[in-house]
Amino acid sequence: MSRRLETGGLFIDRNAPMGFTFDGKDRGGFGGDTLASALLACGQLVMGRSFKYHRQRGPVSCGAEEPNALVGLGEGGLFEPNARATITPLTEGLRAISQNRWPSLAFDIGAVNAKLSKFLPAGFYYKTFLWPRAFWKHVYEPAIRRSAGLGKPPSQPDADRYEQVNTAADVLIAGGGVAGLAAAMEAGRNGARVILMEQGPRWGGRALIDAPLTGETIDGQPAADWIEMAVDTLETMPNVTMRLHTQVSGVFDHGFALAEERCADAGPAPVRARLWRIRARRIVTAQGAIERPLAFAGNDVPGVMLAGAVRDYAVGYGVAVGERVVVVTAGDDGYRTAIALVEAGLAVPALLDVRRGATGPLVERAQALGIRIEEGRGIAHVSGGQSVTGVSICAQDGPGEVIEEIACDAVAMSGGWSPAVHLWSQAGGKLTWDEGAAMFRPDHARPPTGADGSGFVLPAGGSDGAASTEDALRSGAEAGRLAAEGGVPADLAPPQAAPMPQVWVMPRDAGLALREKMWLDFQNDVKVSDVELAAREGYRSVEHAKRYTTLGMATDQGKLSNIGGLATLGHALGEAIPQVGTTTFRPPWTPIILGSIAGSATGAQFQPVRRTPMQDWHDANGADYEPVGQWRRPYSYPREGEDREAAAQRETRAVREAVGLLDASTLGKIVVKGPDAGRFMDMIYTNMMSNLAVGRCRYGLICNDSGFLMDDGVVARLSEDTWLCHTTTGGAEHIHAHMEEWLQTEWWDWQVYTANLTEQFAQVVVAGPQARKLLDRLGGMDVSREAMPFMSWAEGSLHGFDARVFRISFSGEVSYEVSVRASEGAELWQALLEEGEDLGVTPYGTEAMHILRAEKGYVMIGEESDGTITPQDLNLGWAVSKKKADFIGKRGLTRSHLADPERPRLVGLRSLDGTVIEAGAQVVGPGVTPTGQNATEGRVTSSYHSPTFGHGIAMALIRRGPERLGETVEVTRIGGGRQKAVLVDPVLYDAKGDRLNG
Repeated sequence: MSRRLETGGLFIDRNAPMGFTFDGKDRGGFGGDTLASALLACGQLVMGRSFKYHRQRGPVSCGAEEPNALVGLGEGGLFEPNARATITPLTEGLRAISQNRWPSLAFDIGAVNAKLSKFLPAGFYYKTFLWPRAFWKHVYEPAIRRSAGLGKPPSQPDADRYEQVNTAADVLIAGGGVAGLAAAMEAGRNGARVILMEQGPRWGGRALIDAPLTGETIDGQPAADWIEMAVDTLETMPNVTMRLHTQVSGVFDHGFALAEERCADAGPAPVRARLWRIRARRIVTAQGAIERPLAFAGNDVPGVMLAGAVRDYAVGYGVAVGERVVVVTAGDDGYRTAIALVEAGLAVPALLDVRRGATGPLVERAQALGIRIEEGRGIAHVSGGQSVTGVSICAQDGPGEVIEEIACDAVAMSGGWSPAVHLWSQAGGKLTWDEGAAMFRPDHARPPTGADGSGFVLPAGGSDGAASTEDALRSGAEAGRLAAEGGVPADLAPPQAAPMPQVWVMPRDAGLALREKMWLDFQNDVKVSDVELAAREGYRSVEHAKRYTTLGMATDQGKLSNIGGLATLGHALGEAIPQVGTTTFRPPWTPIILGSIAGSATGAQFQPVRRTPMQDWHDANGADYEPVGQWRRPYSYPREGEDREAAAQRETRAVREAVGLLDASTLGKIVVKGPDAGRFMDMIYTNMMSNLAVGRCRYGLICNDSGFLMDDGVVARLSEDTWLCHTTTGGAEHIHAHMEEWLQTEWWDWQVYTANLTEQFAQVVVAGPQARKLLDRLGGMDVSREAMPFMSWAEGSLHGFDARVFRISFSGEVSYEVSVRASEGAELWQALLEEGEDLGVTPYGTEAMHILRAEKGYVMIGEESDGTITPQDLNLGWAVSKKKADFIGKRGLTRSHLADPERPRLVGLRSLDGTVIEAGAQVVGPGVTPTGQNATEGRVTSSYHSPTFGHGIAMALIRRGPERLGETVEVTRIGGGRQKAVLVDPVLYDAKGDRLNG
């Protein structure tokens, strides 16, 4: 059945027919339609099912607040679930499917839940799934997981593209209605950089439909003419940026806002959505207001809609929600809808006004059109299943005794309007309750405060409670002017709000039988009786009642249900609405695509791979990589006939017997400089760094304030006021951020500068008995033992390169780390290979590096530490100063738990049969745990096969480990079973350091 009107439809182009499908059936609409308006025009009233009871639901609104008409769009990699049909533009070939039903929208097995509603009240899940206990894992949890959610997630990777924009403005305006346009013009004329964003497809907001119905003009012009003039004016201003289809989704501290621009809603497109990151000095919220539903029995039957939505479909899209529409209202807005319907040629059998003695131009116009007006009346019950068939009229002030039955096929309801205060509240602005207008509105005396203590968010128009177009215009212009001048909300005059009776339940004294059929949250199936039950069961806090009943937890985030729920809870508790309070408003304003948050950071771009200057050589020579932070470091360089492990064994032998090259460019290099750099270094590191001599190096540890190890590395003093801190590959950014956090929050007055120079330099480790000979061949620097003893550094020219050479070792062999400009790294690497060819020079990767350090007993952050390990646990107490007054982590290390002698400590571990123990294996302890599991007393932190010793070696953290050397323990195997191992000293190779100092 077609519901398309023969005339009307401000927003559609009848000369642009479009085809689309819904649940596989071919449908048609026009350009300018939304998916919802096109479906309604085709006679498709039911568009979804509710979450809990799977009741049939049609759209209740015409905008972003829609809780019912949620569909899936597209298919494959272009599929998007939970799209709101009310704001999805119709496009040619669009494919849409209904959700939360099986096997079909018309017949859904899940609807049996509605028959069991007596057994599924609010909070039933907190009581039902406790017993029998064994049912949880095999019955309850699987069933809950299968029924959770509305739409299905995409089954294929997202094929769309997304963009992100970073920008700044003096004034950001959210909302392009009359107030938003007026604010933009005023701010733009004052020379401010303005960004104006409107979530919908057109400028002007409700004025395009509502102003003609009441005969209102804007500055003496018809609304459409004024809007066209305003848009034309703004488009000529070079300091104004305008965006349609763009919602400001969140406002955060310091004038930071996020907005999502929808570039396409279905089908392939160059860009699907664009995320805007905006810094604004002032933000004007002009998002308008949200019409409130009324709670009466059967208010969820398809065909019961908000009055504003009914006239939007009729006037804006030329669609009749019904041919005979009963209007029920608590204010003047219902009259606008009744007038619009009659003028469109539709019947309004009755207009039910809960008020008595209502007067005004709208009332007079309705009377002149012959509309039947019933004062003091409400709806006792709506009849119908898949659609409305009639309503029962009753007195509003009573229990709901039926006065009359009226046949109709739709109901338009209006319970008043609530300002869209979400962005104001997200930023920290407080609300005030307007008793006369029955609404929460922004409290200008308690605004969100910026970094300078000023109110950086200014409300305007309907968002501030404005009831008329004239008030919206004045409010917007004033907010725009103040925003451009840096004004604050306290300077704004609150606009006049329309008087509104507080009607939340219809009829007022309805009994339980009716209250059990009055819906507050249409998507989550929360009824008036559910909120009253929560109050009886002790949930007095609105936040607790929300979670107990799931009120306001739908995808509309309570835009339609919260105020009615608050009023119902307050009535049940005997408290006024302001005392009940409000729930928390969180971003986003309306749901946004997750892809827009990720932007282009997907696939290979999710975490861009950082490349060292020698990466091309590694690629060309068969490097087998492993991820280390954002880098890909060579694990080993397999030759023909070798696997990666065999290559690592060969490379380890080469370092022990000849000379090896390791690309260490990834190691963090942080410069700390300034008059206070010495004392800063002493606070960052556990040992003394301020007394380190220029030209010398020292190993150091960094702990967090709890005393747990964060990182380690060698520090070199470059000059009297400059230190160079080497960190682990994965720790450079983290440690630099750690330094900056303490400088900026605790020691902000210290004269210290830090800079992460990791990528500015290439660094090559030259290690092995032939290392000194190889560097001598390059020439230019004296790298002898006398000129450059262990733990020293020097600058000079090496093979023509300006180099900084560090005499440090992570292998236990004679070792140098040569640092040159990043642009010269590949050339240095090639020179070392050529000069050392006859010396047996061998590039080695991270696995050989690990074997070498484990043979020497050196720890590796991330292997031997896991965020709960102290220096003392790793036998590194010698690197913790006992003389310094303080350092980060000192107080944490004094806690009794960290000083417990029973803590696991580092030891070496060797299997009795010489095999490699599995890393991560548990060391079995005596007895069992209280739950009957085998007790453990430690874990294997790292394990390798040592080509130097010909057997497996490992390091482990074991309770009182160093005191138990020589003891045999049992270690678990991942596949089952155990093996025996003996506790040994972790330093297996060159304990006296003769080779290191050779």
